[in-house]
Amino acid sequence: MASFSSEDQAMLQAMLRQLFQSVKEKITGAPSVECAEEILLHLEETDENFHNYEFVKYLRQHIGNTLGSMIEEEMEKCTSDQNQGEECGYDTVVQQVTKRTQESKEYKEMMHYLKNIMIVVVESMINKFEEDETRNQERQKKIQKEKSRSYCTDNCSDSDSSFNQSYKFCQGKLQLILDQLDPGQPKEVRYEALQTLCSAPPSDVLNCENWTALCEKLTVSLSDPDPVFSDRILKFCAQRFSLSPLHMTKEVYTSLAKYLESYFLSRENHIPTLSAGVDITNPDMTRLLKKVRLLNEYQKEAPSFWIRHPEKYMEEIVESTLSLLTVKHDQSHVVSEKILDPIYFFALVDTKAVWFKKWMHAHYSRTTVLRLLEKKYKSLITTAIQQCIQYFELCKTRRAEEALGHSKHCRKKQKTFYYLGRELQYIYFIHSLCLLGRLLIYKQGRKLFPIKLKNKKGLVSLVDLLVLFTQLIYYSPSFPKMTLATLSENYSPASMVTEVLWILCDQKECAVECLYNNIVIETLLQPIHNLMKGTEASPNCSETALIHIAGILARIASVEEGLTLLLYGANMNSSEESSTGAHIIAQFSKKLLDEDISIFSGSEMLPVVKGAFISVCRQIYSTCEGLQVLITYSLHESIAKAWKKTSLLSERIPTPVEGSDSVSSVSQESQNIMAWEDNLLDDLLHFAATPKGLLLLQRTGAISECMTFMFNRYAKKLQVSRHKKFGCGVLVTQVASTAAGGVALKKSGFVNELITELWSNLEYGRDDVRVTHPRSTPVDPIDRSCQKSFLALVNLLSYPTIYELIRNQDLPNKTEYSLREVPTCVIDIIDRLIILNSEAKIRSLFNYEQSHIFEKKHVLINDNPYPWPMFSSYPLPNCYLSDITRNAGIKQDNDLGKLLLCLKMSDKQTEWIVNCRRQFCKMMKAKPDIISGEALVELLEKFVLHLTESPSECYFPSVEYTATDANVKNESLSSVQQLGIKMTVRYGKFLNLLKDGAENDLTLVLKHFCLQGNYTGHDWFVSSLFMIMLGDKEKTFQFLRQFSRLLTSAFLWLPRLHISSYLPIDTVDSGIHPVYFCSTHYIEMLLKAELPLVFSAFHMSGFAPSQICLQWITQCFWNYLDWIEICHYIATCVFLGPDYQVYICIAIFKHLQQDILQHTQTQDLQVFLKEEALHGFRVSDYFEYMEMLEQNHRTVLLRDMRNIRLQST
Repeated sequence: MASFSSEDQAMLQAMLRQLFQSVKEKITGAPSVECAEEILLHLEETDENFHNYEFVKYLRQHIGNTLGSMIEEEMEKCTSDQNQGEECGYDTVVQQVTKRTQESKEYKEMMHYLKNIMIVVVESMINKFEEDETRNQERQKKIQKEKSRSYCTDNCSDSDSSFNQSYKFCQGKLQLILDQLDPGQPKEVRYEALQTLCSAPPSDVLNCENWTALCEKLTVSLSDPDPVFSDRILKFCAQRFSLSPLHMTKEVYTSLAKYLESYFLSRENHIPTLSAGVDITNPDMTRLLKKVRLLNEYQKEAPSFWIRHPEKYMEEIVESTLSLLTVKHDQSHVVSEKILDPIYFFALVDTKAVWFKKWMHAHYSRTTVLRLLEKKYKSLITTAIQQCIQYFELCKTRRAEEALGHSKHCRKKQKTFYYLGRELQYIYFIHSLCLLGRLLIYKQGRKLFPIKLKNKKGLVSLVDLLVLFTQLIYYSPSFPKMTLATLSENYSPASMVTEVLWILCDQKECAVECLYNNIVIETLLQPIHNLMKGTEASPNCSETALIHIAGILARIASVEEGLTLLLYGANMNSSEESSTGAHIIAQFSKKLLDEDISIFSGSEMLPVVKGAFISVCRQIYSTCEGLQVLITYSLHESIAKAWKKTSLLSERIPTPVEGSDSVSSVSQESQNIMAWEDNLLDDLLHFAATPKGLLLLQRTGAISECMTFMFNRYAKKLQVSRHKKFGCGVLVTQVASTAAGGVALKKSGFVNELITELWSNLEYGRDDVRVTHPRSTPVDPIDRSCQKSFLALVNLLSYPTIYELIRNQDLPNKTEYSLREVPTCVIDIIDRLIILNSEAKIRSLFNYEQSHIFEKKHVLINDNPYPWPMFSSYPLPNCYLSDITRNAGIKQDNDLGKLLLCLKMSDKQTEWIVNCRRQFCKMMKAKPDIISGEALVELLEKFVLHLTESPSECYFPSVEYTATDANVKNESLSSVQQLGIKMTVRYGKFLNLLKDGAENDLTLVLKHFCLQGNYTGHDWFVSSLFMIMLGDKEKTFQFLRQFSRLLTSAFLWLPRLHISSYLPIDTVDSGIHPVYFCSTHYIEMLLKAELPLVFSAFHMSGFAPSQICLQWITQCFWNYLDWIEICHYIATCVFLGPDYQVYICIAIFKHLQQDILQHTQTQDLQVFLKEEALHGFRVSDYFEYMEMLEQNHRTVLLRDMRNIRLQST
């Protein structure tokens, strides 16, 4: 400091004066000290002359002299480190140098020096400022009426507060301002007082005792005839709103609200009438709208901070607002002229009532708003409803074109800022609509209904209000040239009502109480009723209105409660099923597709109308219960027909010629056709969401095109449908459950893409992950980054699909594999990742540890880490075999013998069957373990024999079978069947059920019953029955011949109907078994109704319950259930009916519910269900539950099961 001379101090003061003089305008315009400081801190970003200021040059030079050499050394060090292999960008270097510099001793000394000299300079400037301020105050006392310079000095004080100097706004100062603001004072004095007040710090003003009196004075001054003065008062209020704490802004707000309330109630003020309209260029109207807008802006901002303050502040703001909005003029002296109320002006500045939306969002403020509305200000709701009714009446009386206040179009044409009366009415209607829509979302808001209206009999209920909203959609006017792109962004009545109803649909509790009832649905469907009758839907009903209606119906159908209402109506037991919403929508959609409605023919919007209503149907038929209702309308055929027609049109579009005038029109036409074609394919694709729907899709012949469409969207990372929440996983799983679906997926490129994606993730890792350090050695069965791709492939590879993908193919087993050779099919994956039987395959893997983790563990740990010995062929080591069932013997139970003896005594066949079923259920509940062995054999034989003697129980005709063992001995079985025979015999011997020679007997039985064609799998039902019959070939043969006549055989014995003449030709051609399109369809349907959490878990996992159920049923639960439970599964279905196959699967899901939910969270549900046995499940434990399911669902299930032979579903 010794070297800092008085000349240096003067020089720095001059530099600072130059700086402050240059930024004076910016600082004095700042509303607060904090803002002024922010301006100075960011001056380099905002002032282009920043680096030309002498003070800045001085600082730069001083920093360079002090730290320049050190910064250069640090830069050289970083550069040297970079050359040695450490990767760091320019930004990183700058950060490192900056950090080291700021931590250096030189930097700290420099900052200490600068701080000391600046303190000296600033204190000197402050002292000089205080002397000047003292002289100014003395001059003001002597010449009070002379124009004061306090405004400038006050600003200087405010600006210099960053130098620890604060201007204190004393009590006497505020009183002086109060006196100077008096209307009797000269204009100049009042202006100066207001300027002084505006420049004062908010905290100083707030701490003065006269703040309340000042607030009242300012409120009175708002009516000052001088527009400049009143505007400056409004500016002061705006500053308080943005800078002051809530208890201060609350007083400003309530004062302004009370002023406006008295303004509207005063007869002295000129408030325009409704017929006269509002000219916003009128100075009086401009000032009034400014005040209303200021209040409205604060209304929208206050909820963000008022929760941090006492509730009384918020209550005062809310009550003053509601009091203002419910002001009504006393028009007893006026006959026909309606004076505009405050609500009209608030609607002008906030048409969609955003303020009310924000106030109702949080429970903190919503409670207060609703309480005050109920107790004191219910008229706000009443007038809003009345406004909606008046607008509806206006539309209904065909004066709609005049009623529509679509101000955008009007003002654009007239180039004025004048709102006509009808425009004001429309704006107020929109405001009322949005306010009421927001009110209905909340339970306490709905409790305000019903509401009594003036001049109207009865009460307005929630349903009445929703009916009114719905009618507004198709009664309100529309624009003939309205395009689809503008539907979502306009203020037309239909669009606004639709937006409100969409919001209500998204709130489940609200939708159930308001929308999900027959009256509202019937109102929505009324124009459709009229169109199908050949009459006009309603006055002015347009394509746009129908699109809006379809959008609302789609939202309703996407929710379980809404879907149920559309399917069955409010009374699910009603006999008039064809009159429910789903039937009407389906009929209308079919007429649109078949072009059976001529009203909108030729309209450009017709494809959009079709698409909108098919979208509603898609929401319905993509569910099992919905498809059951709509299946009679054959929508799949109509959609397929429309798609084929559109596909032909797209091929005929001429190629645009460059320079031709028709290029744009042809291009637009082609885009519309292609969009419509994609829409129809999407509609067809969603039939694959259910097993029975997949059968219908297969019958259309468009499954390959649908798979290609789905793959294209998947490849582009697009959502399969705007209504789907969990991607295309469920659709892929459903399609892959059938052989034809697997082939279509392969043709589309889907299989190739999944395999490539899996290989890429396993071998190369994700492209978007930057490797900065070596990866840790994986210890999980599969790395999390690869799990998604792995599960996608697991979903795809059901037995029918895997058979189609790998049949008649050999493993490549090459002697050498290129590192660039990527697998493209399933057989390649098996060759490269699973059967690693050569060094060449191992060497070809980049990431061997991850790609073959089991082998990795074996190699890394050489001291026999496994508790069980490894094996690769039969027989299994003894430690792998269970001791529980190994020596299980077969014993005859006395109770079961007595039951059989008792049943023989009945002479009446029907009575015997019913009694036998009842006794079987009783035995399964009490002593399930005795239903096994020879007793089970005898029981099955006698029961099936009695059933086949009753014509009513026989579903298939009797066929004379004359083939002998010698006739079929030379028949050949597939390799899969031969392997199945060996496994069956091995298992039977292990259970002491089969003896030597059983393999030949089982082979003969299978040859007798494998004449239906090339069945790809093994007949696990026959194998199971052969074991139940204890290896007796004759008993097995005789039982199967009798059993084949029963309906149950179609569902237990899958090869029974393979390429069967009993099935319709189109079903046989599809290759889809009744177990899939009937049994698993109802399993999904019942699962959704009985176990919704499990159903949701499947969808969240992208996995369909039908695929795993088909696998269980196809292999007769082998590898999943203990042998005794397999026997009980077969016996239960034989005794009680084929629908018990469905109930048993539902019981299994109930048993596994907690496991399913847990594995959904760990994202390995598919692996768990396919690889794990059904531990702890016993058929007998769930008999009462299955009887309940039978009581609720048997009628529908058996009816559909008996219809599998019908040609057309």
